[in-house]
Amino acid sequence: MTKGSSSMGKKSGKDVHIRCRRCGRASYHKIDGICSSCGYGKTAKLRKYTWQKFEKRPNNRGGK
Repeated sequence: MTKGSSSMGKKSGKDVHIRCRRCGRASYHKIDGICSSCGYGKTAKLRKYTWQKFEKRPNNRGGK
């Protein structure tokens, strides 16, 4: 197997991020176990900064 461009094409189609159980966004890294949006898996506090505009996504998935 080569190290260049031909190897990079084999990386497509894989899911690295899945839906987070706390914020609902597809930002939970399966391997690291940390959500890049809310910080779930790293800290109990919600990940937030003064420069960011944070909105919690609705937790329902199309059900009524």
